[in-house]
Amino acid sequence: MRERMRILHIIATPRGSESHSLRVSEAFLQGVREQSGDVTVDVVDLYRQDLPAVAGDNIEAKYTLMVGRPIDRSHQESWRQIESLIEHFVSADVYLITAPMWNFGVPYALKYYIDCLVQPGYLFRYDETGQVVPMVNGKRMVCVTSRGADYSAGSYLHSYDFQEPYLRAIFGFVGITDLQFIHAQPMDITPHQREAALTGAVAQARDLGRGFLSPAVGVPA
Repeated sequence: MRERMRILHIIATPRGSESHSLRVSEAFLQGVREQSGDVTVDVVDLYRQDLPAVAGDNIEAKYTLMVGRPIDRSHQESWRQIESLIEHFVSADVYLITAPMWNFGVPYALKYYIDCLVQPGYLFRYDETGQVVPMVNGKRMVCVTSRGADYSAGSYLHSYDFQEPYLRAIFGFVGITDLQFIHAQPMDITPHQREAALTGAVAQARDLGRGFLSPAVGVPA
């Protein structure tokens, strides 16, 4: 008997119900639920959650780990907050990131969350030759974004898109290489273009959700 699939929905928009990207993500989740009830969605709202500091005791603990030494006892209680965040992250089967494009990249709250998570010995490690060994394998990720302009391949703004390449790089680094992106763009040009972009992204997200748990893809056991 398979366990319920656990989706971790990481929300990196402060706009709540007014968020365009969140509307697209909800369409994806609706599509998944239409296909299967064996799904649990856990939400991390980065603008409504206190994240542990990546400074002070925790930065000292991080650099201690990087050189292969045990964490000092005086830093353990603080570092445990980082470990709890990481444990929560790795317990999921699927990740859904909702993030508008800010200044060609990701919102600061998402970058901070990633900086908390990506720690040596937890999400990746180095082998004896110095090669990186990813430690988060067999997971899937869907990234929903909204962009003011059109950054798609072939557009004159495509080279300014540091959002998708960064997310592919950092999560690929730790082993999550099955990433799918849904971009609502352009959102800030004209009302007609905004509505067309949003309608198209919502339809794409719902279709992706409906086929997400298909036998051809496989379901975590």
